[in-house]
Amino acid sequence: MADLNNIQYDENSIRSLDWKEHIRLRPGMYIGKLGDGASVDDGIYVLVKEIVDNSIDEHMMGNGKTIEIKISEHRVEVRDYGRGIPLGKVIDCVSKINTGGKYDSGAFQKSVGLNGVGTKAVNALSNYFKVQSYRDGKTKWAEFAQGELMQESSEETASGRNGTFIAFEPDNLIFKNFKYIPQYLDSMIWNYCYLNAGLTINFNGQKYFSQNGLLDLLRDKTDVDTIRYPIIHLKGDDIELAMTHSNQYGEEYYSFVNGQYTTQGGTHLAAFRESVVRVIREHFGKDYAPEDVRSSIVAAIAIRVQEPIFESQTKTKLGSNTISPDPTSQTVRTFINDFVKANLDNYLHMHPESRDAIKKRIEQSERERKELAGIKKLANERAKKANLHNKKLRDCRQHLTDAKNDDRFETTLFITEGDSASGSITKSRNVQTQAVFSLRGKPLNCFGLTKKVVYENEEFNLLQHALDIENGIENLRFNRIVIATDADVDGMHIRLLIMTFFLQFFPDLVRNGHLYILETPLFRVRNKKETIYCYSEEEKKAAVQKLGNKPEITRFKGLGEISPEEFGTFIGENMHLEPIILQKEMSIQKLLTYFMGKNSPDRQKFIIDNLKIEKNIEDLVAIS
Repeated sequence: MADLNNIQYDENSIRSLDWKEHIRLRPGMYIGKLGDGASVDDGIYVLVKEIVDNSIDEHMMGNGKTIEIKISEHRVEVRDYGRGIPLGKVIDCVSKINTGGKYDSGAFQKSVGLNGVGTKAVNALSNYFKVQSYRDGKTKWAEFAQGELMQESSEETASGRNGTFIAFEPDNLIFKNFKYIPQYLDSMIWNYCYLNAGLTINFNGQKYFSQNGLLDLLRDKTDVDTIRYPIIHLKGDDIELAMTHSNQYGEEYYSFVNGQYTTQGGTHLAAFRESVVRVIREHFGKDYAPEDVRSSIVAAIAIRVQEPIFESQTKTKLGSNTISPDPTSQTVRTFINDFVKANLDNYLHMHPESRDAIKKRIEQSERERKELAGIKKLANERAKKANLHNKKLRDCRQHLTDAKNDDRFETTLFITEGDSASGSITKSRNVQTQAVFSLRGKPLNCFGLTKKVVYENEEFNLLQHALDIENGIENLRFNRIVIATDADVDGMHIRLLIMTFFLQFFPDLVRNGHLYILETPLFRVRNKKETIYCYSEEEKKAAVQKLGNKPEITRFKGLGEISPEEFGTFIGENMHLEPIILQKEMSIQKLLTYFMGKNSPDRQKFIIDNLKIEKNIEDLVAIS
């Protein structure tokens, strides 16, 4: 072992990194976690957002009503029709840290970002990056590779409308095996439109447009048959909100600051949740429990503040306590509370039908909570005892709630069925960030049941405690919940039953992108020199063709058949995860009724139409 006391420490030990070296060395500081695109918060989506945010800021300033976006698997192009970057600063704005127009609060009063880093991070983390500005009949462009200027034009005459064009291709050395998932992009672009009523975004040939802002957002996120009263939509200076109550469990929020979707909430969301309870209590003159007032609420809130302070570069949680840097300005809490108090109270006085519906929903939640109280106490005592010797949970050492831990976003809970499958994963997992919860068989079909079953069913109750989501997902212990079952009929059925549990009782886990399916190889193709794992019939054919001379082909029929040594390669850096994504127009109740309700001719026809019969391995002819 080296003698640490004798290591030389002098001027030569001190090194200064230039801007692009630092971004490439520590990308997580600028764009959060890297990932391959399977998670909605992976870095490749942050790259898109950083560029589009600049175009949105231009629109907010009254410059440009249309944004053109094209995204393929590995390339992004964004063209706005704002003022265009001043031609003499085109290169500086994308390659000099802390350079931008947003430092002048007169030009960008309430923009998304003020640190001058975002576009530079995209540039540094891209294999190819191009910026082109059109301004008053002239244009200038520059091209970069990994932040290095490769070539630039002089100012040229151009006929294009004023605005800025950015194209980039994320660096595949940093974002390994990445691909953009269309549903995540679709959701991102709709949010931009909801928050900027009247803005048109043309994305891959499709037009996105919202006339009514957050009202449209909630209309798209709720089912008219399940909400208890018409959506309340209130707007004021620098604040907009929409809310209703439904029949689902939990609370569902969509919160935004200066057009930024704050998935982790922050001071504005905390203030809104608090204000709704206070106003409802005062309006009805009753000391309702906060959880009864907010149970089944579906709401969206958007505010605009000067120079917002976010808790990270990815801007997913607001940390600002005041609505402007002026020390005499209102706090975020007071600003939101005053607006909700005046406007929501007035609304309820003017709409007695909605007022009565809210009262009934609160009283229903109160009854349900009291009915559950006894069984919750017994179930939680049982769970506490089980947690001391919980054979179902093989926990890991780090968790999502470890705020200072850089690896917390990698924390994963695998839900498996049977001893053999859970044994393979347990032996091959990363004990720092990967935990395993083992089912003893097929879980109960909980469709149509009340939350009482979560406490009566020991397995569900232990799973709820393993995740720490009894009172919502704020204390969720794992960033990814991965269903790991065999790729056969029984395994598919178990997947559906687990998904039903989460959708029925904890839908916000799914909406916030925490639920996944583990994909494991269907085939192993090998000869004496090389082994190739294949996730589809097409990959298997390609592997057979590559190895030639009749290689050995193994069909994996269950997770328990895969050795722990092999399994370790499937849940490591190149793990294949399929996210469970709820489409914008998808109603959870209708979805569950279709797949998990009483047998229906429609479902039977769907299964028959989509049934695939796989040939036996022995019948397949190797391609030489």
